[in-house]
Amino acid sequence: MNRTTDVPVPPILGLRANWRQFTLLVVVNAFVGAMVGMERTVLPLLAKEDFGIASASATLAFLVAFGVTKAFANLAAGQLVDRYGRKRVLVAGWVVALPVAPIIIWAPSWAWVVGANVLLGLNQGLTWSTTVNMKIDLAGPARRGFALGLNEAAGYGAVAIAAAVTGAIAASHGPRPWPFVLGIGISIIGLALSAVLVRDTHGHAREEARLHHDVDVGTRSFRDTFTKTSFRDPSLSAICQAGLVNNLNDALVWGLVPLFLAAQGLSIGRIGVIAALYPGSWGLAQLGTGAWSDHVGRKPLIVAGLWLQALAIAGLVIFDSFAGWALCALGMGLGTALVYPTLIAAISDRAHPAWRASAVGVYRLWRDLGYAIGGIIVGVIADAIDEQAAILVVAALTAASGVVVARRMHEDVSS
Repeated sequence: MNRTTDVPVPPILGLRANWRQFTLLVVVNAFVGAMVGMERTVLPLLAKEDFGIASASATLAFLVAFGVTKAFANLAAGQLVDRYGRKRVLVAGWVVALPVAPIIIWAPSWAWVVGANVLLGLNQGLTWSTTVNMKIDLAGPARRGFALGLNEAAGYGAVAIAAAVTGAIAASHGPRPWPFVLGIGISIIGLALSAVLVRDTHGHAREEARLHHDVDVGTRSFRDTFTKTSFRDPSLSAICQAGLVNNLNDALVWGLVPLFLAAQGLSIGRIGVIAALYPGSWGLAQLGTGAWSDHVGRKPLIVAGLWLQALAIAGLVIFDSFAGWALCALGMGLGTALVYPTLIAAISDRAHPAWRASAVGVYRLWRDLGYAIGGIIVGVIADAIDEQAAILVVAALTAASGVVVARRMHEDVSS
């Protein structure tokens, strides 16, 4: 009788070899996106209708709370997934999501809604960051842009669907409770899929690090990673500021544009359509833009996307009709699709696999601080001047960010 020795088989990198887990993670990220999508049409209007809040700054407090929490959750996730494993962090993120919708449904004051968005920010930071890292692990370097395009397409496609559905529900039944009942089911299903079916991918990252030629740079302190990603490397710092500005203008669309459109006389149902067109076009176009960046490079798409965003945001003030605003929403979505997956892929290109998760976490810290900074800037300008002035300032900042990327970012890969 022959006796065989079980030898551990190293993980295989690539989408073909890992398509089952990759597909499952795409589905999980769709639930992550739907969780935040349930708010995008309804929540700013809820502040006015249910709680009588007239100040833009007070209304956008939920975005500031969400952005700060998500930003630091992203930063923590980069460290946690390397220390405790990807799956544990993913499951923890879904556990945090469970009370979000019930709190909003029964909130006696706007402060409770703001508190629910602290939990939502923690949920989004832990779950979305983890699914990003897991897909990077599985895909390997060859098709990283394509993999991230699929990830973001699923997430923001679900944002669009949830925004449209909750807008339609709110038009028929009011902003509470029924639009947020959807969130209860989303969080339960997301937790079940992650806890039962998802497998950890940390071994794939270790295998890529082992195969990486520059093994001597595989160890790097978090402080060194943070300073290199944020400031010292011109390309990485340009990518970080572009991510921040991208989410700054997303804060405008999420927090102020529904109020702006309502002031122009648009119904909540039509506001829901606008709110869905933006992430819908963003999500769908990412199916192509991530893969496109694998072939033509990251920088051209990032610069073009930021400038397209700037034009579309300015168009919100220029146009005065539903068709014009819908066109602007499509333009913002297409511009963001050029930028969003490409920025993450560009960070991944320049970071060694051994400290890549931490570098992605640093980038996502800066990117999602854009929600908080945007909420403050937009709220202050809207209260001090008007909503149109806030929109034009954000358009100008977005255009300037494209100039920074054009001047500072390089396509070459470094470790």
